[in-house]
Amino acid sequence: YEAIQQQYRPEVPEYFNFARDVLDRWTEVEKEGKKSKNPALWWVDGAGEEVRWSFEELGVLSRKVANVLSDACGLQQGDRVILILPRIPEWWLVNVACMRTGTVLIPGTQQLTAKDILHRLQKSKAKCIITDDSVAPAVDSVGAECPSLKFKLLVSEGRREGWLNFKDLLKDAPSDHQCVTTKCQDPMAIYFTSGTTGSPKMAEHSHSSYGIGLTVNGRYWLDLTSSDIFWNTSDTGWAKAAWSSIFSSWIRGACVFVHKMPQFDPSVVFESLSRFPITVFCSPPTAYRMFVQHKLSSYTFKSLRRCVSAGEPINPEVMQEWKAQTGLDIYEGYGQTETVLICGNFKGMKIKPGSMGKPSPGYDVKIIDENSNILPPGKEGNIAIRVKPTRSPFLFTCYADDPEKTEATIRGDFYVTGDRGIMDEEGYFWFVGRADDVINSAGYRIGPFEVESALVEHPAVVEAAVVSSPDPIRGEVVKAFVVLTSDYASHDPEKVMKELQDHVKKVTAPYKYPRKMEFVQQLPKTISGKIRRNALRQKEWRK
Repeated sequence: YEAIQQQYRPEVPEYFNFARDVLDRWTEVEKEGKKSKNPALWWVDGAGEEVRWSFEELGVLSRKVANVLSDACGLQQGDRVILILPRIPEWWLVNVACMRTGTVLIPGTQQLTAKDILHRLQKSKAKCIITDDSVAPAVDSVGAECPSLKFKLLVSEGRREGWLNFKDLLKDAPSDHQCVTTKCQDPMAIYFTSGTTGSPKMAEHSHSSYGIGLTVNGRYWLDLTSSDIFWNTSDTGWAKAAWSSIFSSWIRGACVFVHKMPQFDPSVVFESLSRFPITVFCSPPTAYRMFVQHKLSSYTFKSLRRCVSAGEPINPEVMQEWKAQTGLDIYEGYGQTETVLICGNFKGMKIKPGSMGKPSPGYDVKIIDENSNILPPGKEGNIAIRVKPTRSPFLFTCYADDPEKTEATIRGDFYVTGDRGIMDEEGYFWFVGRADDVINSAGYRIGPFEVESALVEHPAVVEAAVVSSPDPIRGEVVKAFVVLTSDYASHDPEKVMKELQDHVKKVTAPYKYPRKMEFVQQLPKTISGKIRRNALRQKEWRK
């Protein structure tokens, strides 16, 4: 870790474009025969269809798409493009084509409703939307309320009135395209935040923030080389797809593996890890919690050497169970839509289960109090990144079109993440919860994650969410919403509740145990699979 800190000295030139300066460079390396034979993109649909593109083929096709954007649609540098596609190869082509044309990409997930799409179109003033048959009707239902929207591209074999057919245009487009000149700090993409604590904000990233900043993820956290085949299961609508399925991988020349997998299915994941030579794998904690409910001993992941997780904290007992069944550690990482990796368990580091690891060499990360004073080890405070006197070029530029919200993220010399944490004596960081999620009961501050982890350790619990609930004496108390395993679903709820309360008292400090408990079939989640504790908390406080 110390060596990484000393080694990491990224250069940020005045001009930078990921398509020209990274992808086209890998094409040259490929042509010179200095790279492994792995493709740049390896896509499978699970029904026998496969696509394998070299960096050269990715270059040719993305230039054709760039011509579609600039010629057929007449888009100019700086125009905004919303992209809502499932995990299909065209999603990667549009990402690269937007870089080549200097248009600003705004990805969205297939699960967005018409109301969500309206909000994004109106807020972003996007000129163009690219999607498929499943989302096009929702776009048409709100299109009249979006005066900025000029072009609608349909990725489909079929036709739709008012839409240009992407595949026809791609076929006819020339493959020569001159990449525009972009400065490092020019806007490259806008990612709507996941909205765990409020309505989604538009986090704008520059060409260098992800294009150079994610080197730290690819090299030190994912430990990728050009010989690796990396599978990240993230939905295409989220910044995590950009983190891992574009920038971190291709900075290192690694192969991006993609399974179309319209519905998340653990058995498809296990079969793919067994069948394909995937070496590095990334999935969110929600997925790993599902994985360890299965017997993995019937599968052999013969090529797999590294597993990582991000998105929300991963419970230590899930890490232990995964290792017991596969022999592999899970290297947790912590970051936000607004950042690259903030903390991580890097190559060669001792893993402390439940810890987010140590600060990324790209940032100066501290725990601070409400007055921006740096707190000593062992004291809970706000997780923050120093931005004065020098702001890291690997942070988001701003919340687009919202200077007030952008300004609100700065406190003193720091960017405040909105998350609470503790740093221990060895410099490891521990997540306590979103600042809004921390419970204050009779003067005790209780982070939901520790209580949730204690509950998940018990064989009765699949997953749990912990929030504050009003109490006339203590002000607020800990309440747990619990999803039970099928074995326990028929047990006496009172007895199960007592058993779980006693279990938490043994595993954590007794004052943290949930005084209230509700058994539910499922927990409310954001589209990206993060638990929406704010929805549960609001329900409690409205009663």
